[in-house]
Amino acid sequence: MEAKAGDITVPLAVLLKREMSNEKSEKPDLLHGQASQKKKGEDFTLLRAECERTQETGTTSFSVFGLFDGHNGSAAAIYTKEHLVNNVLNAIPPNVSRDEWISALPRALVAGFVKTDKDFTAQARSSGTTVTLVIIDGWVVTVASVGDSRCILESAEGSVYVLSADHRLEVNEEEVERVTSSGGEVARINIAGGAAIGPLRCWPGGLCLSRSIGDLDVGEYIVPVPHVKQVKLSNAGGRLVIASDGVWDALSHEKALNCCRGLPAESAAARIVKEAVKVKGLRDDTTCIVVDILPPEKVSPPVKKPGKGGIKYIFRRKSSETLSEEHIDRGCSEPDVVEEMFEDGSAMLSQRLSTDHTTSNIFEPYNCAVCQLEMKPGEGISVHSTAIKPISIRSPWDGPFLCVSCQEKKEAMEGKNSRNCRSRVPQEI
Repeated sequence: MEAKAGDITVPLAVLLKREMSNEKSEKPDLLHGQASQKKKGEDFTLLRAECERTQETGTTSFSVFGLFDGHNGSAAAIYTKEHLVNNVLNAIPPNVSRDEWISALPRALVAGFVKTDKDFTAQARSSGTTVTLVIIDGWVVTVASVGDSRCILESAEGSVYVLSADHRLEVNEEEVERVTSSGGEVARINIAGGAAIGPLRCWPGGLCLSRSIGDLDVGEYIVPVPHVKQVKLSNAGGRLVIASDGVWDALSHEKALNCCRGLPAESAAARIVKEAVKVKGLRDDTTCIVVDILPPEKVSPPVKKPGKGGIKYIFRRKSSETLSEEHIDRGCSEPDVVEEMFEDGSAMLSQRLSTDHTTSNIFEPYNCAVCQLEMKPGEGISVHSTAIKPISIRSPWDGPFLCVSCQEKKEAMEGKNSRNCRSRVPQEI
């Protein structure tokens, strides 16, 4: 096939190639670095700057950065590093368009986290891990997190945005309420004489976190359902800092950013780790990943300009349903505008796996929404159901659906499974 450009006949393949080349030039350049000082050897990182996926117009690329802070051994962190990304990608049907891919990511991240946890705990291994996973596609950054590692963004103009949630029981009252209502006991360690010391922990097990992957010995109300935030940067770019609690226990967000300003990503990560260890000593594995998202051909990291700054938890929000592919590609036209496209931190799968009518046709209607098991109509259990039995399905609109084992997982996380009925007396020392 051929098309005419002015008075010149141009093969269609050439036009498509030019369009893809133009799209590529609109994408930012990514420079990244990592650094770590180890105490237990339970922190692991994942850095993939060029991942490919197939879409309607051919192949395109995205980037993945992950931090996995293990506890009670390294097995959960290693397993999650090796399997999580594939589980997320398998939850999105192939050959979807760019805007469909962006819209599908939040639900796919929930499915991928839960499947990874389900598969790992099936091995009856008791270690656990926090996870902060960052997917960058063009100017769109999607962050999914469980636990107390964090991801922050400093825009090119110097404003700081928190892109993850802290699931420490000590600081998250909503999570304390959810854990106790699901059957867990939240208390400090008791010492002789009745005095309580240390941070709030979940019993049995004594974990300080309300969300993680693994931790079979704690109880399934410690859930793997991630907080997900998706934002679109301006085309001025910015800097991401992804770090374990070994950093954040020692440094505020501002101190972490200030100590490395002007340094390239690799040196910046090393400086943040060095400063954290200097403040607190090497009490825990201390790991940092820095990612600079830069306008094409700009090789220096963002520099904070005078008069700007401050941590921002509220974004200029625009629904991802209203964003065209061109808008997603090019980023915000205004300087220093970071738009929130999506955010949800609920632990309820009935909320997190549901889709509205504009995106529901992306997903396979009768596949299990978590493990992607193919089911015939009538075999699945609606994610909104409270019974572990198939229901009569009249249409895909009754879904999303879960297989029996994933429905059991959902029930356990909501405290409706007898396996959570264990002794919940806080430990005494």
